[in-house]
Amino acid sequence: MAETGKEEVDGGNEVNDPPEWGEDATKGMKNGGKQTSPVKEKSPGLIKTLRASFKAASPMTLKNKRSENTDSDQSQISNSPLRPPPSPSLSRGSPSQSSFRSPKAEKTSLTRTMSDSAIGITVTLAKRGTSFRQSFGLISKKHKQEPLQPVTEAMFSSEDQISDSVKSIDRVLELRDTYTLPEIPHLPLSVMEINKLIEMETLEEAYVNLLSLSLELQREHQALDQEDCPIEQVHKEKDLSLLYGTLRNKMSSIVRNSSTQPLRNKELLVYVSQIILEEEKRKQGEPGAVPGWREAWRDAVRDGVRDALKKVHLDRREQNASWLAVHLGLLGKAVVEDLERVKTELLSSYPADFNVFETYVSCHHEAVGEHLKRLLVEVTELKDYHALLDFIIHRYPSEKIMGSCSLQPELKEDQRVLPLDKDFLNLIKVKYCSRLQADMRTSLDRIIQLENEEMWTEKRKPNIDEGIYSSHIDMDIWTNIKGYVQGSRRIDVNLEQKVVRSCLEELKTFPKRFESVFVEWSSPLSNSSLWAEYHISYINSFTALKEHMESFKDSCPIPLELVRKEIDGLTTKLSQSVLERFKTDVKPFLRRQMTGKWFSFDEDFSQLIERTKNLSEQTKYMSPKPKQVFVNEAHIFVVKEYVSQLMKNNYSCKNRKNETAAIKIANQWEELKEIFQDMNSTSEWLHPVGDQLSKIIGCRKSDVKHNLQPLVENYPDIGRSHLSAVLYFRGIIRGRERHIILQRLAELKESTGNAGKKERALFNQIEAAVNTNCLPGTTFSCLSFIMPNS
Repeated sequence: MAETGKEEVDGGNEVNDPPEWGEDATKGMKNGGKQTSPVKEKSPGLIKTLRASFKAASPMTLKNKRSENTDSDQSQISNSPLRPPPSPSLSRGSPSQSSFRSPKAEKTSLTRTMSDSAIGITVTLAKRGTSFRQSFGLISKKHKQEPLQPVTEAMFSSEDQISDSVKSIDRVLELRDTYTLPEIPHLPLSVMEINKLIEMETLEEAYVNLLSLSLELQREHQALDQEDCPIEQVHKEKDLSLLYGTLRNKMSSIVRNSSTQPLRNKELLVYVSQIILEEEKRKQGEPGAVPGWREAWRDAVRDGVRDALKKVHLDRREQNASWLAVHLGLLGKAVVEDLERVKTELLSSYPADFNVFETYVSCHHEAVGEHLKRLLVEVTELKDYHALLDFIIHRYPSEKIMGSCSLQPELKEDQRVLPLDKDFLNLIKVKYCSRLQADMRTSLDRIIQLENEEMWTEKRKPNIDEGIYSSHIDMDIWTNIKGYVQGSRRIDVNLEQKVVRSCLEELKTFPKRFESVFVEWSSPLSNSSLWAEYHISYINSFTALKEHMESFKDSCPIPLELVRKEIDGLTTKLSQSVLERFKTDVKPFLRRQMTGKWFSFDEDFSQLIERTKNLSEQTKYMSPKPKQVFVNEAHIFVVKEYVSQLMKNNYSCKNRKNETAAIKIANQWEELKEIFQDMNSTSEWLHPVGDQLSKIIGCRKSDVKHNLQPLVENYPDIGRSHLSAVLYFRGIIRGRERHIILQRLAELKESTGNAGKKERALFNQIEAAVNTNCLPGTTFSCLSFIMPNS
C-alpha cells in the first residue's frame, strides 16, 4: 500500500492542479477530511487518466505547488482566492479524526482524495449539465437524439413562432409567480463545484450551496472558542466571499447582456431577481452577506445599455457631411428597439417591485446623456449643433423615440424628456450661438466681397427696384438672419432670443466695416454720377435693413438700439457725403449773388439751379424716409446761403436799384421754391423769407417799418445785425429812419418773446457783417445826415 501510495503521489506530480487548489486546499483536506472506506489501489496509468479527466472537468489550471515539511520530494500548491473544500462524500467528518497524520499518510490520503474527488466532480457536473440542458429543452429526458429534419420541414411559420413566444412567456411567468427557493442542502458542494455551477449559469443550485456553505461557517463559528485561531475558517470565509463576488459578476453579466440576448436569459433572469430578493432579506454580518445587490443590478442594466449605444454606427465627419444627423437617427432607433425588447421579453422575468421598465428608461436617459456629451466634443459646425439640440429637445421626447406608441402605456409622459444637466444644455446653446456668430461674420464679409466683385470693380449702375436704387445688401443680410432665427425658434424660444442677440451683436460692427471698404474704393469716383448713385443705393439698403430689424424690438430692445445707432451713423455719413458734394458744387455760385455783377449776370444762378435740379433728379431714387431728411437739409442749406449774401455788405443799392434787386430776388426765390417743392421738401416755413426780404428791399423807406412784423413773426431769431445788413443792401446806411426801423424791430421782438420754434431757426445760423458806418455811440452823426425818402 505504501508503494502504491507513493506511486500515486509521484503520478500526481505529472498533472497540473487548478490554481484555486492551493496549499490551503490541501490543508483543508488534511484537517477537515473524513477517513472513509479504503480505496482500492489504482495503477499509475489509471491515476493519470482520472486526473486528466479532472483537469478537463475543471475550469481552472492546476499547478504543482504542494509543500511537505518532512519529505525531500516536496512540491508546492499555489495560493488561490478560491479554495475548494473536499468532496462531501470523501471529506466530511469530525476534525478529531484527521487532526494528526504522518507526512506519508497525508500524501497517500491526499492522492486518494483527489482521485475520488475528480471522479465525483466529473460525474456530478455531467449530471448537472444534463439537468441544465434538460431544463432548457436542449435534449430529451431519455437522451435520445432525434433525427435531423430537412431545412424546409424544420422552418417554423410566423404563427408557430408567435405561439412559441407566447408559451415561453407563459412558462417564465409561471416560474416567476410560483417560484420558491429550493431546500438548502445540509452539506454544500465544494468550492470548485460551486464555482463551476456559477460558470455554467446554474444559478439556483449554486446559490443554495452558497447558502449552505454560509450556514456551515456560522455553525463552525459558534463551535469555536475565542482562544482558537480559525485559520481554516478565515480561508473558508475568503472562499465564500470570492464565490459571492463571482456569483454577482455572473449575474451582472447576464443582466448586462439580457437586452441583446433576451430569449436566452428569460429564465435566468427569474433566478437573478429571486437571488437578489433573497440577499436583500439577509442580515448584515452573516458570512458572505454583502449589500448593494439591487444597485449592482441597476449598474448592470446601465452598462448593458451603454454597450448597446456604443454599437450604433457613427461615420467620420470626412466620410459624411451629415454624420451627426444620421447617427442621432440610428441612436433613436436603437433606443426604441431596445425598450421594445425590454417591454415584450424581459418584463415577465422580474417581480413588479423591480420597476424594470422604469429602470431601463432611466438608464437609457443616463446612457444617452453620456453619449451626447462625448459627441459634443466632436461637433464644430452649426448644423451639427442644431441637430444635437433638435434631437434633445424635440426628437427624443417625440413619438419618434420615447413617445413611440410601441412603448405605451408603460412609458409615462413625464419620462419622455431627456433629463440633462442644465449646464450641459446651456453649453450647447452657447457653442451654437458662438458658431452662428462666427458664420454670420463670414457671410457679412462675403457680402462686401461680392459687392466689390459684382458692382464696384465692374462699375455697374445700381439696380432700380420699385423706383429706387437698390443693392440687395439688406435682403441678403435679412434673409440670413431670418433663417438663423427661424431655425432656432423651431428648437427653443430661449435659444431664439440668444440667436437674435448674437445676430444683432455681429451686425452692430458691420456698418463701420462696410463704410471703411466702400469709402476707400469710391474716393476716386467722387466726381462721377456713379459715386452718388452708389451712395443713394446704400442709404436705401441700410435703411431697409433697419426696418427689417424692427421686428426684434420687443425681444431684444437694447441690442437693437445699438444696431440702429450704427446703421443711422452709416446712412447719415452717406447722406452727408452726397450733401457735402452738392454744397461744394453750388457754394461758388451762391457767393456771387447780391453783388454788383449779379444785377446783369445770371450765369451763376443758372448753374445753381442746374445743380439743384440734378440733385432733385438723384433724390427721386432715394427711399422716402432718408430722402425727406436729405431734401430738407439741402433746402435749408440753399436758403441760408442765399440769404447770407444779403448779410455780407458786399453791395448797397443806390439810385432806385433796390427796386430792381427786389424784383430779381423775388423771381429767383420763386424758382428755388418750385424746385424744392418738386423735391417734396417739408420745410415750407422757409418759403416766405425770400418774399418778405424782397418786399423790405423794394418798398419805400418809410414803409420798411410797416413790413417788419411778418418777418419777425415767421423768423423771431432775426437780430439787429441781420436787419442792419438788409438795410445796408437796401441803401439805408444811416440816418433817423434807420434808427426808427431798428427800434421797431426791438419792439416787435420784445412783444413776440421766445414764441419762435427752435427747429425753425434760420438767422441764428447766418453771420451778419457789422455796419461800421453806424456803430453804437455814433447815433448823433447818423441822425444828422437824414436823407429824404427815396
